[in-house]
Amino acid sequence: MSENQSRCGFIAIVGRPNVGKSTLLNRILGQKLAITSRKPQTTRHRMLGIHTEADTQYVFVDTPGLHNSKGRALNDYMNKEATDSLRDVDAIIFVIDRLRWTEDDEAVLKLVQRTKTPVVVAINKVERLENKNEVFPYIETLQAKGDFADIVPISALQGTQVESLLAAIEKHIPESPHFFEDDQITDKSSRFLASEIVREKVTRQLGDELPYQMTVEIESFTDKGNVLDIHAVILVERDGQKRIVVGKQGSRIKLIGQEARLDMERLFDRKIMLHTFVKVRSGWSDDARALKSLGYDSD
Repeated sequence: MSENQSRCGFIAIVGRPNVGKSTLLNRILGQKLAITSRKPQTTRHRMLGIHTEADTQYVFVDTPGLHNSKGRALNDYMNKEATDSLRDVDAIIFVIDRLRWTEDDEAVLKLVQRTKTPVVVAINKVERLENKNEVFPYIETLQAKGDFADIVPISALQGTQVESLLAAIEKHIPESPHFFEDDQITDKSSRFLASEIVREKVTRQLGDELPYQMTVEIESFTDKGNVLDIHAVILVERDGQKRIVVGKQGSRIKLIGQEARLDMERLFDRKIMLHTFVKVRSGWSDDARALKSLGYDSD
């Protein structure tokens, strides 16, 4: 590459649910953009995370976790989002969880191998390994599974080896003008990011009680100068789910709103007036038209 020639490329971050893809994206960006939780399949949409370092711009595509279960429109949508993200990328980061190889990992491997795109494996959550040396024979096991461009043990949570992962990816970034402004971090609107923050807080608050058929819709997003006034509606499918989200005497919905407001103020660097409501919309998660109206549009 000629001296001072700019580079720009798209990198898909893929893996089965809950391996730390969104945590990795947030670590690379240096701020919270993609929502995270211990609940599998928290990520539902493709999201671009843009990281510009000197002359190189990395455009990361954070994807929903790929999984084998099918049947609901929402499941099918998320698998299509993840699969479509592999088209026309310059490199793929295949994130796996420590030494745990599952059928879903095998399915992801088969998918990425069909692309003929350079694949860098990120062995994530190594901070949880009691014996860190176990990772070295495991790297040899992985090398036997496929022709990977590189294999890098990392901790997305702690930031360990993330710079090494970026260096491994940089080799595959082509010469190109930057597609985005150097200070831009995503292609998503502030309205979308606000809905994702609320959805994360619901997910974290409810844990195992969380209705899988839950989403968040921003009914209004009004800029009042030094204040953003936001009305967020949490949609569930049944009255019983609404009671769970609201909590005893409204305690849970109040806490969700408080935590979401603080994250929004950090992200938008503005004072936030956040109003949260819970509504029942029966059957939305298995209705393709309803999904499209809520922003789950994979066309």
